[in-house]
Amino acid sequence: MTEKKRRRQETLVLAVRKEPFLTDEALARKLAVSVQTVRLDRTELGIPELRARVRTLAENAREKVRAIPHAEVVGDLLSLELGIRGTSALKVMDDHLFADSDIARGTALFSQANSLALAIVDAPLAITGVANVKYKTPIYKGDTVIAQAEIVKVRGNKIFVWVKTYRDGQEVFRAKFIVVSLGK
Repeated sequence: MTEKKRRRQETLVLAVRKEPFLTDEALARKLAVSVQTVRLDRTELGIPELRARVRTLAENAREKVRAIPHAEVVGDLLSLELGIRGTSALKVMDDHLFADSDIARGTALFSQANSLALAIVDAPLAITGVANVKYKTPIYKGDTVIAQAEIVKVRGNKIFVWVKTYRDGQEVFRAKFIVVSLGK
């Protein structure tokens, strides 16, 4: 194997680990190679296609949710470390859009962020007490956004959670929540 190929494959592995929702086309752009080269590298490295990666991540994370029913998490839960952090993905569809527009409503991004903030709380029940949000960039039909939530502080039964949402690595939405744990 050439040094160039070895470096490219290392970069591919790191990119997929960091952003499991990257399509072969996005990976090809990132690596400056053809889509076919990405597919061959993925096959050689045993990295499944996008749908299989997402399905596996979602199945593993869904089982861990405690504070809300997992069916109420908006988007696909990709990772979850209860009491620490979590990640979800949302593909913007017609029901997320303003009427007669291809722009996503802020409520769609808020719902994803809020449900993820609740999902990472390690409690039998939790509710949102306070939310401070910023919708930074318009999101369009067909976009996939990745939300990353992290617990930054716990004070009694109040859990402070920051959620940042990205499209193609650029922050497009962020929220700070105070989540109230209602159980031990």
